[in-house]
Amino acid sequence: MNSSLPPESMDLPSSKVVSSNIPYLVTEVLTAVFSVVGNVLICMAVLSDRKLRTVTNYFLLSLATADILVGAVAIPCAILLDLGLTRCSLYSCLLMLCNLMTFCLASIFGLLAVAVERYISILCPFNYRILVTRRASCLIILGTWVLAAFTGLMPLMGWHKPFPPGTECLFINLISETYMVYVIFFGCVIPPLTVMLVLYARIFLEIRRQIRRISEWEVDISRRRRRRRIVVREFRMATSLFLVVFCFVMCWLPIHLLNVVRLFCPNCMVPAELILTAVILSHANSAINPIIYVFRMKSFRQAIEATLPCSCATSAVRNITGSSAGKTAHGQQVGSIRRVPLPGM
Repeated sequence: MNSSLPPESMDLPSSKVVSSNIPYLVTEVLTAVFSVVGNVLICMAVLSDRKLRTVTNYFLLSLATADILVGAVAIPCAILLDLGLTRCSLYSCLLMLCNLMTFCLASIFGLLAVAVERYISILCPFNYRILVTRRASCLIILGTWVLAAFTGLMPLMGWHKPFPPGTECLFINLISETYMVYVIFFGCVIPPLTVMLVLYARIFLEIRRQIRRISEWEVDISRRRRRRRIVVREFRMATSLFLVVFCFVMCWLPIHLLNVVRLFCPNCMVPAELILTAVILSHANSAINPIIYVFRMKSFRQAIEATLPCSCATSAVRNITGSSAGKTAHGQQVGSIRRVPLPGM
């Protein structure tokens, strides 16, 4: 999604607009680099570490793939369009404008799938391995991408504004506000986020209930500690995933609200700086997720440390996250005591 500057800014010479947007362009380039590098590391960690090849992480792998495509495809397309360096046909322009929406929808549908999977894991643990299989998870991931592609590429099927010859390929010139608000925001963003909010609320309430029950158990201390450790791990996992959802909302909500304003108040003046900030926020979400995984999930952090070929890079990750080889070795010694695996973990 390119910056779609207000009409009054389109009357300026292109060189003036570009020069005034140098901070925006630099930020976009950095966001693209961090999105690609960070999410590639996440994918390498999952694919190289057998312990991370779980159903939950398959969904996170799909989410990381969408974020890589945002950094490698969507942001470069937005930069080229904003610079006015691309002269293309109607359908080429629509494809460049719609790819970010497709990746955004793939992300939100994937986050919904993760929430449902965690809900089943915690509230229906005995049916988990029957309901959530690797085959089912792969089919669900495929379904999320097919649905995201169908919905995100609707403008290619004819739902777009007129495109007279000589019209500049900009988001505001081609993409219909009714499509962005009613289909994308009201239809594909708000309902999944509402469902996720309900599911995570139910998950946290169930974890709280389990912790309270464990404290009331009249069993040996070692068994109680073991069960409590499992529930606490579930809580940390759910908290990390909810944090991913929260960041998604905070990053994408501004641009959707601006689309609502454009639809219901077409004469309202929206500053170009506000639009650019909202666009950068929506793109930056793709660079945030790897940071959450590394800081919040020890298994990802250790896998990335093992994946990095350069010892100095590994040391940098350890210094940033506060981990160390000593802690890892100690954790492996403690891990000699058998831990009961979590469903999907």
